[in-house]
Amino acid sequence: MPGFKLPCQLGNEHEDINCAVTTIRVHVIPNAKIDKVLGEHGDAIKIKLRAPAVEGKANTALRRFLAEKLSIPQRAIVLEHGERSRDKVIRIDGLSEKEVGSRLLATI
Repeated sequence: MPGFKLPCQLGNEHEDINCAVTTIRVHVIPNAKIDKVLGEHGDAIKIKLRAPAVEGKANTALRRFLAEKLSIPQRAIVLEHGERSRDKVIRIDGLSEKEVGSRLLATI
């Protein structure tokens, strides 16, 4: 699974939170007939989206789609790089690389 997990930083050593952070690369195909994970595309995950690549609509649709597939809130998904590109770098807060891979790629 492409991506890596960063160490977590806790403000309080007694906090019991899931602080895993994973970064993944995504290759987006806008204007598709359905929203779907297609599989791996080099070091990225290939995803089809119905939204057009206009005015950030595909980026919004990607965050919503990933949140649904990963069962996490949209605020836990951050577009780090690639706002105007098909190739994007996404940070996912709260899930490990293994969890992200199993939830996204298991549905293929």
